[in-house]
Amino acid sequence: MSWTKIMECVPNFSEGRDLEKIDKIVNPFRSKEGVKLLDYSNDIDHNRLVVTVVGQPEALKEAVIEAIGIAVQLIDLNHHQGQHPRMGAADVVPFIPIKGCTMDDAIALSREVGATVAERYNLPVFLYEKSASAPHRENLAAVRKGEFEGMAEKIKLPEWHPDFGPAERHPTAGTVAIGARMPLVAYNINLDTPSLEIAHGIAKKIRFIGGGLRYCKAMGVELKERGITQVSINMTDYTKTALYQAMEMVRFEARRYGVNVVGSEIIGLVPMAALIDTSAYYLGLENFSMQQVLEARIME
Repeated sequence: MSWTKIMECVPNFSEGRDLEKIDKIVNPFRSKEGVKLLDYSNDIDHNRLVVTVVGQPEALKEAVIEAIGIAVQLIDLNHHQGQHPRMGAADVVPFIPIKGCTMDDAIALSREVGATVAERYNLPVFLYEKSASAPHRENLAAVRKGEFEGMAEKIKLPEWHPDFGPAERHPTAGTVAIGARMPLVAYNINLDTPSLEIAHGIAKKIRFIGGGLRYCKAMGVELKERGITQVSINMTDYTKTALYQAMEMVRFEARRYGVNVVGSEIIGLVPMAALIDTSAYYLGLENFSMQQVLEARIME
């Protein structure tokens, strides 16, 4: 990949069950010059699709706008149910600078996409994280509170007027949050209990808003098909709060309820440094650095 500028985007769509719809939403990222589809995964319990794509900023922008339009056309949130909070067909669209781009570039791109989808699809847009127009809009959880159902009234409040588009929830596609942020690791830890109350209790203890880890957001999720629950985590800055810290804190809190961790998963892609850091911790490596990783040296 010889691009001088590389921007990443990880759009989340509220469809994890209908494979035909998923294929249509992902299609704009396939076989496009200046765009490379890295990964996409759908979850039946969450009823959610997460796409990871990189590209040259202008080409990536057009592909993302097209995908959002398809989601608006295909997804009706009046008939959507899932474990993951959602307020829109295209729920959240973050841009992440990777190479030859700055955070300011990512913010500018998010604003361009927001303005375009609002005009083209009559879709209300909230800018969040680094792109937020006010401090109370930075946290995605605050923006999404109330979800699709509650947004019909919330969006009419002066403090929640959208940054772009009408101050009225789209009747089927809801609203969308678009912004710029650091690389995020979606990391889920599974528990051997069907009790959602326990999963919620552990999530409240480990997340920053509850007095837990600084760069950790978490919630409890029920995995009905497996008969277990999950602490679903977003690590918003893995360089300052490591994955192993989240795992160990979940284990610690789980003991209070007499339950065990039975596995974990990463959704989408993850920076190599996040895994190396955790591997070094569990192996007890002293003075280990990324420079000792063979693949990292090859790619220099």
